[in-house]
Amino acid sequence: MTHWFHRNPLKATAPVSFSLYGVAASTGANKICNDLKAARARLLELLTDVTANAEMMKNATDAYFSLLQGFIISLDGTTQENKLRFIQNFKWTDTLQGNTPSAQQDAVFELVSMGFNVALWYTKFGSRMSGKEDITENEAKEVHRSLKTAAGIFRHLKDSYIPRLITPAEKGRDLEARVIDTYIVQCQAEAQEVTIARAIELKHNANLIAALAYETANFYQKADHTLTSLEPDYTAKWRKYLQLKQCFYMAYAYCYHGQTLLASDKCGESIRSLQEAEKFYGKAEDLCKEYRQTKGPGSTAKPSEQLFFRKLGSWIKNTLEKCQRENGFIYFQKVPPEAPQLELKANYGLVEPIPFEFPALHPQWSPEVYASFDLTKGLKDDKAKPKPEEEVKPMKEPDLKPQKDSGCLIS
Repeated sequence: MTHWFHRNPLKATAPVSFSLYGVAASTGANKICNDLKAARARLLELLTDVTANAEMMKNATDAYFSLLQGFIISLDGTTQENKLRFIQNFKWTDTLQGNTPSAQQDAVFELVSMGFNVALWYTKFGSRMSGKEDITENEAKEVHRSLKTAAGIFRHLKDSYIPRLITPAEKGRDLEARVIDTYIVQCQAEAQEVTIARAIELKHNANLIAALAYETANFYQKADHTLTSLEPDYTAKWRKYLQLKQCFYMAYAYCYHGQTLLASDKCGESIRSLQEAEKFYGKAEDLCKEYRQTKGPGSTAKPSEQLFFRKLGSWIKNTLEKCQRENGFIYFQKVPPEAPQLELKANYGLVEPIPFEFPALHPQWSPEVYASFDLTKGLKDDKAKPKPEEEVKPMKEPDLKPQKDSGCLIS
């Protein structure tokens, strides 16, 4: 299912040397600075490495974040701010705002920005894995886990670290509440898509599938509504994707709800439910075209070209025709003028983010090493002040090559 998910670009960043000459006044302090530079470069390299897997990413993130914690956690036994927190300048772009970066001289800004990119990597890793030909059950579980992991990272950043920033995020920036909330909900919705595909594959109860599809559609609607007050110049394409997915899963919900009604001998109501499914499927098709034509950041998904998408259209059509035949021969029930109200609640399969915590402080950090950073000496190689207007080169992300579409997420 290559190109099933929309993905915004990774955040780009300016190089950071951690060259605290003069301040890092011991061998241990210098080693930490050198290791920070190397660990950061390694992590950024992995973010665009198509061969990277979840274990490699965890090792790289643990290595960097455990060292960076020494610039954030209080290490002198007091409740005062870490003396190193504001010593290094960091520049990061935003996923929706092009190549002009924001800059803050704050290690917490670096932590949340790099953490945000790691969460984005998990969404891209899950998307890439879902595009494999003949995906196995274990690989489908990995897609599911990756999306829940991403949601957990986004939520942890929002709840525990973004509020600590001295300079609050500007409107439409990644660390602003509406943007990060949309990422969280989108990850949950996409993880539930994997659950739905699994339920369909195993021919689970139609009522359960309808309920899961309805909950997933509501997730997409919530994500879309979260972006309504932001500028359409950079959100319009993303919103079209969220809207088409909402309509697609509403079509699924009404389709499977129609099957449930038919099984209860409510053929007239079943026909009306399937007519509503047909209507939402048509809206999804129209939105797919609008999405492709809308300019904006991110890779362009191609859901209407996927067998999983096209199968639903055939399924609705065939089931509706079957119900109409049955009604003409057996039931003779009136078709209600109004579509049935979906009051479906899934008791199983709902997705919650996997809780995330940053790694513990690296063993290289000790009170003695921390004390050897001497801020009274000042930096010998004091860099120029931040210049946010300077562009940062975008990350070179790998292209996704379409593979044979088996029509489902799990085989």
